[in-house]
Amino acid sequence: MRVKKPEEEPFEIMLIPMIDCMLVIIIFFLVATTLKSHEKELPVDLPTASAALSIEQPPDLFIIGVDKAGVPYLSTGDFIEPVDTERLHRRLREVAAADPNRRVRIDGDRATRFEDIIRIVDLCQFEGLRNVGLHTKAERH
Repeated sequence: MRVKKPEEEPFEIMLIPMIDCMLVIIIFFLVATTLKSHEKELPVDLPTASAALSIEQPPDLFIIGVDKAGVPYLSTGDFIEPVDTERLHRRLREVAAADPNRRVRIDGDRATRFEDIIRIVDLCQFEGLRNVGLHTKAERH
């Protein structure tokens, strides 16, 4: 009895599923990079200090940013947004009511007027927040 072997089919690459997978990967990376660029970016250029220390920041650190024009910024979730004095005052009151010993860090731009930074420090002290510090970056030699 003669057995007939099936003829081999030519090998071919299925392009449609591969193209679908590649498009999904491209869309994922486009969305991921777009969201990443908007996360927690303060519009400040920190001043340098020769005595700047690199210390570990506590997770409950409250950060206030101040740009060149003296506009304060607060973190709301994953985003940083400018706030007016009234809203900053209200937020500082909430923070002080929850924990008066909470650390507050002011990230001021190097071109910010000194009086804008002092205004923020005064607001913190008025609400009972005494643990206030200024953020600088280390000087490069």
